[in-house]
Amino acid sequence: RKEHTLMGLLRTGIGTVTGVLSDQWKEYFYCDALGADVLAVKGRKRVSGGSNNGLDNIISNGSVIAVADGQCMMIVEQGKVVDVCAEPGEYIYDISTEPSLFAGGNLSSNIMQVFQTIGKRFTYGGDTGKDQRVYYFNTKEIIGNKFGTANPIMFEVVNNRIGMSRTVQVRCNGVYTYIISDPLKFYTRLCGNVESEFTRDAIDDQLKVEFIDALQPAFGALAEQELRPAQIPSKASELKAAMNNALKDEWVENRGISVEKIALNPITLTDEDMKKINEMEDAASIGSNPFMMAGRMTNATADAMQTAAGNSAGAMTGFMGMGMVGMGGQGGFGAAQNLYNMGAQQQAASAPAAPAADSWKCSCGATVTGKFCPE
Repeated sequence: RKEHTLMGLLRTGIGTVTGVLSDQWKEYFYCDALGADVLAVKGRKRVSGGSNNGLDNIISNGSVIAVADGQCMMIVEQGKVVDVCAEPGEYIYDISTEPSLFAGGNLSSNIMQVFQTIGKRFTYGGDTGKDQRVYYFNTKEIIGNKFGTANPIMFEVVNNRIGMSRTVQVRCNGVYTYIISDPLKFYTRLCGNVESEFTRDAIDDQLKVEFIDALQPAFGALAEQELRPAQIPSKASELKAAMNNALKDEWVENRGISVEKIALNPITLTDEDMKKINEMEDAASIGSNPFMMAGRMTNATADAMQTAAGNSAGAMTGFMGMGMVGMGGQGGFGAAQNLYNMGAQQQAASAPAAPAADSWKCSCGATVTGKFCPE
């Protein structure tokens, strides 16, 4: 029996291949569980009425194909994709009809448009095609891809609130995962007519180099959000989006690969960069507050006076070097007092004025100091 019929691949009911249809199907194609290091393999064929497990993956009309979870099956003729299926189940291949394209939920949303571009849409009217082969692709998350920056990456620390912008050097390391989001592109651009299996070690080194190169523009996108370097490891979703955008041409559009997850260890800055950032932020926050400026000047003056008092040429020489003599002995303390006065004036100006003692409030809302309301 059939659940429903679509063109190209006909989805069968569970168990029909080994039951009712066991005397009808000519070939049965399947793929064992794909390991974490295997990205693509040839389909394996078992012939009806026997236990032949030959590696010949040429398919013919009426063959049955099994697709498991985490797999995408593809039928290819001389380098052109004939049909694709990423939905688990068992299917009968009808070569006389149009492709079905059971894309499934794990593949790229534009899989149909990609098929129109690099696939081959045709009918044979019952005739078999030439050298049509079955391949399986691993659509599970490919984990454990370590990376680290051998050289520092430039990062722009931005704080528009205080008008600060400084370029610093950061180093980072971590682990990322990726998925084959578009097996059609992956087959066309990378593995082609794979001899037996295509493993991740064939592309890992290349992907790692490109991943690290993409960190620079990705970090630049995060800098525009005014993120500090220390905040980046906690912004996994933002970093993933920025990386996929930076890798859009090389990975997503060209090879059908997408970054799935990124885990970063704490990002480190040089001691000099961290000191400069702290100084700039301190200066900005103190500069806007006269009381804080006065407090810092008072402390600095007190420290300087203590140092001057211990001057080997005498305390008076030390004070003269500070410009304390001739200023009533005030020097920095006098300047600090001026800053305190400035802060007090700013507070007084911002505080609401107290009503006069003899004022009264009219029913119209005006505050009046005479006998009659002018309003």
